[in-house]
Amino acid sequence: MIPDDLPAAPGELTAQPGDPILPMPETGPPVARVGDRPDALDPDQMGFTPRRAVPWLSPVLLSGTAVRVVLADLFGAYLDKRELQDSMPDRIMREAPGYTGFLSAEDADDIPDGELWVDYCADTGDGFNATYSVAYLLAQQSLTVEGHELPRGEVLVLGGDQVYPTASGQQYEDRFKGPFRAAFPDPPAEGPRPRMYAVPGNHDWYDGLTAFLRLFVRGGEGKIGGWQTRQSRSYFAIQLPNRWWILGTDVQAGAYIDDPQLRYFNRVAARLGPGDKVIICPPAPSWVEAQEDRKAYDSLDYFVRTVIAPTGADVKLMLSGDLHHYARYEGTDRQLITCGGGGAYLYPTHELPPRIEVPPRRSLVRNASPSQWFDFKAAYPSKARSRALSLGVFWRVPWRNPMFLGLLGVLQTLTMLAFVNAADRVISGTEQRLVTIPAFLMVMVDVLSGFFLAMPGVAGKRRPRHWILGLGHGAAFVGIAVLGTWAWLNLPFVDQPWPLPLLIAIVLYFPLSCVAAGELFALYLLIASKFGVNVNELFAGQGITGYKGFLRMRFGADGTLTIYPIGVDRTARRWNAQPTGSWFAPRKPMALRLMEPPIELS
Repeated sequence: MIPDDLPAAPGELTAQPGDPILPMPETGPPVARVGDRPDALDPDQMGFTPRRAVPWLSPVLLSGTAVRVVLADLFGAYLDKRELQDSMPDRIMREAPGYTGFLSAEDADDIPDGELWVDYCADTGDGFNATYSVAYLLAQQSLTVEGHELPRGEVLVLGGDQVYPTASGQQYEDRFKGPFRAAFPDPPAEGPRPRMYAVPGNHDWYDGLTAFLRLFVRGGEGKIGGWQTRQSRSYFAIQLPNRWWILGTDVQAGAYIDDPQLRYFNRVAARLGPGDKVIICPPAPSWVEAQEDRKAYDSLDYFVRTVIAPTGADVKLMLSGDLHHYARYEGTDRQLITCGGGGAYLYPTHELPPRIEVPPRRSLVRNASPSQWFDFKAAYPSKARSRALSLGVFWRVPWRNPMFLGLLGVLQTLTMLAFVNAADRVISGTEQRLVTIPAFLMVMVDVLSGFFLAMPGVAGKRRPRHWILGLGHGAAFVGIAVLGTWAWLNLPFVDQPWPLPLLIAIVLYFPLSCVAAGELFALYLLIASKFGVNVNELFAGQGITGYKGFLRMRFGADGTLTIYPIGVDRTARRWNAQPTGSWFAPRKPMALRLMEPPIELS
């Protein structure tokens, strides 16, 4: 950990782990004019506010996000803007070395061949340090990784969840657009401006896709720093050299494909034929989710079966984010890659199955594609490292979520006081009905809180393990209160007149109960994850900002696709202002590595 009193070099910007900025001196530099480069992580100079990583266990955030999720589920079908996009241009993009444009009905299918580099990144828009670290790497003219010289992609594809926790204009500005503009403020001096395409994820959908459309769907006129946005809808198709295609789909809001989107991709399919190679970019790795939810892969399978397969083209790669790690499964003629390391908290890899069946045989679709087996090939971090990181739940969750621990401490203290009150009435032989009701209610609150925490990943699919884990966690929480009651009744000042016992409970019992309840919660998460329950919460509460990564893909002149999975174990936390290029550079260069050896698709 970086000490707070470490002296800073002239012009250096400092930030503690998990905190992108430190308070600026009162006599700081003057506010910059438009066009000036900032020399400090100052919102007045930068034009946006660098945000801390989202505290996913914050009670305020959890309640607000829950309301938005419920509203999105209830009214999502009525707020779905995909049908309205039928009035927008249905452009098909063409990308080639040194060239970008639109494919019209009169254009020939062939475009200039040659070598083209494309970057893929997903799940950005969380805390400034992690998001800017990835954006900074994407913006560099070239990267040298384990002896490979990898130039910046002429195209950047974003795989979803560009902002957290919920979409809004201000959140996009502070958590995505601002950091990416700071990392790549100006286009290259020579050659065309790199292009940016984005797939909306579920977090982009929480406002009905409004902010996403305003930011990314500008008909080729939008700019985010040195990148230019090109798509004209929330989905896109890009024709690449040597008969490669990238198709980005939008299948949120009920997991179906709307009619305008189907018409668009059917128009794309009219240009496909045998020998064409397709990369599909959905917003979530439904091939993994389908192992738990047999409906998860249905929409993607329908798209492949009805749109792509009749053309004779081959789907060589499915590429997604949503799960915040890197994982690859390999089949006979297809790769399935999850790459969600753009900046959000790390998601574990040690619970990934060794083999998956896609689509699952238990799918309810009568005309599903023939099932194929895919073998697990690589993950980042490795399963062993992920398993070791999971043990950090005992100290990272308490350290990073003080408000959540406070909530647990309040519940624990109230439960103990209710039990003490009931015990006093029982011992004295007085009427106890009025005091057993509060104690009973506190027990119900504790047990139900633990029960509803053990929610399945798919609504309505609660299994015995969810009941056992949820009720067991609630019972253990009550058990701590029982032990606290016994200890309280044996203290020498228990008979003192009120409000002295209440003050002692607040000063003494409350802090201890926060620690005890927090460690119990951490133990529950660790045990539950072994049974596939609350796996996301196990790492979301830890907020691990390391182990980020993205893909750099080389489409060779000979038609070969080479994928370089670039990872960084530790993102930067301290920054220096720069006179040119990116506004800020890491004080200590980030150590890059390949998450696995390059993958070649011929």
